Amino acid sequence: MRDPQELYAWEPDGVARVEEAVGGAESAGPVLLYHFDGFIDAGDTGGQLVEQLLAGPTVPVARFDHDRLVDYRARRPTMTFRRQRWTAYEHPALELRLARDATHQPFLVLSGPEPDVEWEGFAAAVGQLVERLRVRLAVTFHGIPMGVPHTRPVGLTPHGNRAELIPLQRSVFEEAQVPGSAAALVELRLEQGGHDVVGVAAHVPHYISRSRYPDAALVVLESITAATGLVLPEAAHVLRSQALKTQDEIERELAEGETDLVAVVRGLEQQYDAVAGAATRGNLVAEPAELPSADELGEVFERFLAEREDGDGTP
Repeated sequence: MRDPQELYAWEPDGVARVEEAVGGAESAGPVLLYHFDGFIDAGDTGGQLVEQLLAGPTVPVARFDHDRLVDYRARRPTMTFRRQRWTAYEHPALELRLARDATHQPFLVLSGPEPDVEWEGFAAAVGQLVERLRVRLAVTFHGIPMGVPHTRPVGLTPHGNRAELIPLQRSVFEEAQVPGSAAALVELRLEQGGHDVVGVAAHVPHYISRSRYPDAALVVLESITAATGLVLPEAAHVLRSQALKTQDEIERELAEGETDLVAVVRGLEQQYDAVAGAATRGNLVAEPAELPSADELGEVFERFLAEREDGDGTP
């Protein structure tokens, strides 16, 4: 493995601002929140949250070498052509930035495209950033598609060596082998290096997992603020407003008589309530609800998503 320091460059002014904001060695270090585009993120959960975290003034602290880490042919950057010439190029930006909450408390946000290559070097580089800036807790987040209805509370799967910081609901996983991600490897390597880490996966109804689902981002935000002490009322307000709008859109679809979709939601509600009731009684076995087949679900979901996109021009 090549020297991880070759993968990024510090922004001296940003580093100085972090050190000034955090204080001396006796002070608690900042929180690091990180999410990378490209891996599973049902409902655009992590993407929405990063958008809100970076909505206010921020300062760059470190920049990663996107030319080394991103495969442009797999995720081609946007270029603008006007009349007879190229006029703009939107290069990927994988950056660490300093932000502040409503009480002026500093925190760090690492975001951008998920590296396509050199994962071990990238994880080691993030470890160097964490040590240099004395990060006290690293938090990652995203959404995963689940067979749950939008009419029930958003579930969470916390993980990491500080998972107790996130209110634990009954875990749906005992052990699983899944495709890896750069975010997961960073979490693993940070924990192995003796750093505190926590991850949050929000359970997003799979029939809207390809559209924005602000409810999931809002629940993740509330969990993160409770675990870290950050105060982010503006982000919560924006996500709450968007969540109400999205719920109204979904209910309108149901009210307009989409019979197949109604059947799917009602079946998922029965299944959810049965599992919740069994858990309350201490019984892990619940009678499965009668649901449409996978093919039927797929047809309903695709039609539902297409209608939403055609309705306002955005997914």
